[in-house]
Amino acid sequence: MSSNNLAELLQETAREFPESRLIIYDPGVSVPAEISYNSLYIQAQHNAEILQSLQSFKAGSPIILRLNNHQDFLLWFWGVVFAGGIPVPLPPLSNVDEQRKKHIQHLSELFNGPICITSDDMQSYFMHDNHNVKVYTVGSLREQPTPGSLSHTSVDPETNDLALLMMTSGSTGNPKAVCLSYTQIISAVAGKASVRRLPAKKPFLNWIGLDHVASLVEIHIQALYLGVDQIHIQANDIIASPLRFLDLLCFHQVCRSFAPNSFLASLVSTFEAEKGQSKPKTWDLSHLAVLASGGEANDVRTCVAASEMFASHGAPRNVITPGFGMTETCAGAIFNLDCPAYDVKTGNPFASVGRCMKGIEMRVQSSSTSPGEVGHLEVRGDAVFSGYYRNQKATEETFTADGWFRTGDLATLDSAGNLHVIGRLTDVMNINGVKYNCEDLEASHLQNLHSRLHRLIGFSFRPAGLHTEHVAIAYVPKEPVLQDQDFIYIHDTIVQTTILSTGVRPQIVALEKEALSATSIGKVSRSRMRKLLESGAFTEQIASYEQRLKALRKQNIIQANNSFEALLLEDVTSCLGIEPDDIGLNTPFFDLGMTSMDLIRLKKRISERLDIDIPIITFMKSPTVGELAAALRESDPSERSIYNPVVTLRSSGTNQPLWLVHPGVGEILVFLGLSKEINDRPVYALRARGFEAGEPHFANIPEIVAAYFDAIKKVQPQGPYAIAGYSYGTMLAFEVSKRLESTGDEIWFLGSFNLPPHIKSRMRQLTWNSCLLHLMNFLDLITESVVDEMEETIPQISRDKAIPKLLEIADSGRMTELGLDERSLSNWVDLAYGLQSMATTYEPSGSVSSIDVFHCIPLKMAAKSREDWLKTHLSKWADFSRTVPKFHSVGGSHYTMIGADHVVEFAKTLRSALRERGI
Repeated sequence: MSSNNLAELLQETAREFPESRLIIYDPGVSVPAEISYNSLYIQAQHNAEILQSLQSFKAGSPIILRLNNHQDFLLWFWGVVFAGGIPVPLPPLSNVDEQRKKHIQHLSELFNGPICITSDDMQSYFMHDNHNVKVYTVGSLREQPTPGSLSHTSVDPETNDLALLMMTSGSTGNPKAVCLSYTQIISAVAGKASVRRLPAKKPFLNWIGLDHVASLVEIHIQALYLGVDQIHIQANDIIASPLRFLDLLCFHQVCRSFAPNSFLASLVSTFEAEKGQSKPKTWDLSHLAVLASGGEANDVRTCVAASEMFASHGAPRNVITPGFGMTETCAGAIFNLDCPAYDVKTGNPFASVGRCMKGIEMRVQSSSTSPGEVGHLEVRGDAVFSGYYRNQKATEETFTADGWFRTGDLATLDSAGNLHVIGRLTDVMNINGVKYNCEDLEASHLQNLHSRLHRLIGFSFRPAGLHTEHVAIAYVPKEPVLQDQDFIYIHDTIVQTTILSTGVRPQIVALEKEALSATSIGKVSRSRMRKLLESGAFTEQIASYEQRLKALRKQNIIQANNSFEALLLEDVTSCLGIEPDDIGLNTPFFDLGMTSMDLIRLKKRISERLDIDIPIITFMKSPTVGELAAALRESDPSERSIYNPVVTLRSSGTNQPLWLVHPGVGEILVFLGLSKEINDRPVYALRARGFEAGEPHFANIPEIVAAYFDAIKKVQPQGPYAIAGYSYGTMLAFEVSKRLESTGDEIWFLGSFNLPPHIKSRMRQLTWNSCLLHLMNFLDLITESVVDEMEETIPQISRDKAIPKLLEIADSGRMTELGLDERSLSNWVDLAYGLQSMATTYEPSGSVSSIDVFHCIPLKMAAKSREDWLKTHLSKWADFSRTVPKFHSVGGSHYTMIGADHVVEFAKTLRSALRERGI
């Protein structure tokens, strides 16, 4: 192509390959959206007009993109390009508040108060005062008026070749912005395309976030450059169902994709389990030519097993292509084209990453010129970047005097000239291909534990037999002898903090001060700690630690009395991935952090093993193995069907209980994640009547209020009370609170999760079909975009046609996981529609002592904007509270505010609000 910049590249591709497409699967959706390259070009120009109309827009300036949705990302990425801005794809922000704020402040300073485009549900991540980032959500940008024409901006000739800025991992401090020029990108994609001959007109497949250089350059831009289709799907949908990766490769006849070592291991394991089925699946993978693999070391045993699996379905035996690359090299630039045969022949435990593609060369600088000597890896060439954005010092330190880029890796070259990467010079954790800053992880731990610890060190290691690196936390307590309660507190805090930061459970090593390998100035060598752990030097300490932990966990645990109970315990431990010694007959499931998906998996496992259908309510009414065993043995089914609205989500805690009232769907599974984060008090939820066979639905609101009042008083006879309702549940919580106050009880906390006092007009809008639509969204069977698209049309068709129409596009796998079919889904809608029909004449009256309102992005049918929602609707709670209401801004939208992405921050806000109310 003759293009000179990214805008011209898309323009030429749209002209030469107008029918080639982006094929994008939304989360949990089996039918993808399709956007032709010509349509992408047109929509990008429209978005560029919107950006140029912003007062804060300045041509040639960086614009941050923090978008998880592939379609939104690509449309706004190209909108920035055509507007004359410099796109800056931003990786996910930290779950740790202080780290996230520090990161955003750094971006604000580095890019001089840039524009940031993000999704509506991530806007809250930027809601603090310590930055000058100008945040626009996708929703707000769509409402911006546009001038109707695109201005062709003039950019500084010295930066004209700058195409985009990619952020490093920040593994050695603040992340740096890598300047990727158009010349470099084109050199890189040309080199990648020449690595191995690809079948003509066959698509690429990406399932990694587009904030990663490999997915953006190696898949998206390279596919554009070649004029072929490209498929994009969310990572969670692939990781949760690895065989779907093979389904997509086969269905779309994909020729190039990506799979790191850890995913290959998961894929092989799932595939082997599938082979044991009576009718194993088959796939045609004959079009697959390159399955790039990088980001972490490739275990040769995994490569052998995966290669055999791919070959058995038509792919070349060397289709797995381990490689080496960095953001600074536009991802993969050195590739092993003979894996696993070469590495099996040479006896390597980890695969070589091979030789350079066109556009790059490498050298290993060491004190010896002999093959196999370890040295510093350096690269140069057209595919290598030339510097970091506004960071001359880092640029100068990174390049040698003769122009080679120091990668920061230790490596060797074997006698055949193939590269073997040994490790990083800096202290970086590489967990499942994602890099984490050791110092940031340590700081997170010490923020909570500094008063109890003398020293803490975090580092990565590779356990024998595992397919990826793991996290280790070693610590020295301040007290020579830890009391049992301090020991457990430190352990639980380290586990929770590590999972929050990295997503994995750590290996914990408790040491005496003398056991830490420190330098003369007191610095602990992480690389030395890794070697000691991997060599078995800490085996005795780890064994002692685990023995003490198990002993403490066993205290007060009631063991199984028979094989029936023992098998139930095994079911629970298997579903939760916990040690058998961590649970007894009297351990509440929800105290172990059980999520709704865990509960569904447990129900499925036990139901299949016992060959009976166990209702979810059985687990909720019997939340320990002992109680569950008794319930399953109960011969009188009528005993199991007695309605009790109370579900115990958390049984322990020193503070007053928190009561949570169900949303309009009647079910309380939505509260499981939230209850896991509330660790200082019991948590109870109230569930609607009518889910079990023969159970009548409530007839009216007074009947519900009376039932919930009686249930609360039975469990907690005296106040003060803390009650909150989610959406529709707020109305019930308000009425129950008034009833409690009328009997002399005190309500110290009443929470509204995004519901105003006046709801009848909204309730009147909801038909049976509308309830079906929103219930399916609530259950993650369809996406919010489907709701937006069908909100007005679905009520216009008959009920008999609505269910089949929506089931056609629903996530069938999710239906199976929830144990739903058309009949049970229809019954659930009957219940939800009945609840909401009761409120079509509801008028709030009276008052309560106080109310806390937690507000997020409203439903589009409820308000035109978040500001309108707060000012026009939620503010009306002032008319029904005897004190001024407190308003709390939280992340997410109406359906996601306490979902997995936002529950941690929501719980933090909720805990603070409870403390402020003195309860």
